[in-house]
Amino acid sequence: MYYIGLDIGSSSVKVALVNAASGKNILSLNEPTTEMEILALQNDWAEQDPDLWWNYVCKAIKRVLVETNADASKILGIGISYQMHGLVIVDKDGKPLRNSIIWCDSRAVDIGEDAHKGLGEDFCAEHLLNSPGNFTASKLKWVKDNEPDIYNQVYKYMLPGDYIAYKLTGEMNTTKNGLSEGILWDYKNDILAESLLKYYGIDKDLTPDIVDNFTNQGFTNEKAFKETGIPAGVPVTYRAGDQPNNALSLNIFNHGEVAATGGTSGVVYAVTNTLKSKESSRINHFIHVNYTPENTTVGKLLCINSCGIMYRWLKDNIGIHSYEAMNNKAAEVPIGSDGVVIIPFGNGAERMLNSKNIGAHFLNFNLNLHSNAHLCRAALEGIAFAFVYGMEILTNDNAEIRVIRAGNDNLFRAEIFSNTVATLIGHEIEIYNTTGAVGAARAAGLTDGDFKKFGDSITKNDHVMTFMPLQNKEPYQEAYLNWKKELEIILNNK
Repeated sequence: MYYIGLDIGSSSVKVALVNAASGKNILSLNEPTTEMEILALQNDWAEQDPDLWWNYVCKAIKRVLVETNADASKILGIGISYQMHGLVIVDKDGKPLRNSIIWCDSRAVDIGEDAHKGLGEDFCAEHLLNSPGNFTASKLKWVKDNEPDIYNQVYKYMLPGDYIAYKLTGEMNTTKNGLSEGILWDYKNDILAESLLKYYGIDKDLTPDIVDNFTNQGFTNEKAFKETGIPAGVPVTYRAGDQPNNALSLNIFNHGEVAATGGTSGVVYAVTNTLKSKESSRINHFIHVNYTPENTTVGKLLCINSCGIMYRWLKDNIGIHSYEAMNNKAAEVPIGSDGVVIIPFGNGAERMLNSKNIGAHFLNFNLNLHSNAHLCRAALEGIAFAFVYGMEILTNDNAEIRVIRAGNDNLFRAEIFSNTVATLIGHEIEIYNTTGAVGAARAAGLTDGDFKKFGDSITKNDHVMTFMPLQNKEPYQEAYLNWKKELEIILNNK
């Protein structure tokens, strides 16, 4: 017996088939093998055709079934993870009315800022736990204001994962955690954020029916069978945005547990049971996958735009052609990089820096003393320090850090990077070999609500290593304080 997981990204669609009994990954693959196109019709716009995702979902599922020779009749359930914050609008026949406005599109920034002021910062913090920002609700308002002919045809708005679930089942529905990603959930009243919709002049009836996670959200139909090879009657039993799903994949369910990602950008996702925040702009809050009115777990998400992109830029420009070679070079240099400091924020405005765009800075480099090895170490340290700086913002806003878990396919594999973070935070970092698609597949079987058993299976199947805080903390603290001093000088001059 099997579960199948889908991860709908903006670069590719990933599909995983797992053994239903053991949770072991049988095969994971992605389509296309290159990156999907993102349309940028104007500066700061980013769109994709929702049916492009569906086409690659169909192709990837068929490949998995063929390459594993799996009996599709033994698929017990489907889990879906997807790129967050996107907007898909459909007519009564379920046909997309325009391309999806995806997560990295920033056309609705001003709309969200105006709503934050209009509704009031205190109201937004208490009810929405966020500024309306450049999220799904604000993107729908943009369509209303700028494409009224299209808006007038809207039957339902959806998140990207909602649309894929609809294509599989013919059912138009969404989840609480999905709505929270669009800043469409009122945490205080535990209902749809009708106040924001009313402010935007959007009819609440455009919202799909709300279904719970870890339950039957609809059965695959004959049309989906013809296009994917999954027989009719298989339930979709799980759906979540990529960051909450990444946390689930890493066994992150409880207050004090933190999921971290160090890819092109960095993400710290700290689960808390406290529905309070002073940071509705620098930090985003989303309903976590196991949220209930009695167990109010939310994910406090802090994003660092410039993370792995900093290390990649360095690799491409200093004549060292692999990350392993860079890491070895960095190990030749002592903690603190002999005074060299790299401020890594060179990938646009940083929300955690109050949306300032300060750029990347290379400081204190002495041409007679320092080498490319110092640049490698200073880059790893600078990115690690940015994570620590972000975690300090989180802990000052009701988050608690008891353990950090990260995937085995990003910067956390670098010993210098993980040792630096673990030592400064004072908590271990556990590394797991898993993916979002595998997590979504496993979650399709989590209908019994036994999160402890689910987590024990992840530890058994996926744990790779653990970085413990080092005993000699002082040189790390000294280097971090030096980095922080340089950052604050730059921020004060902006």
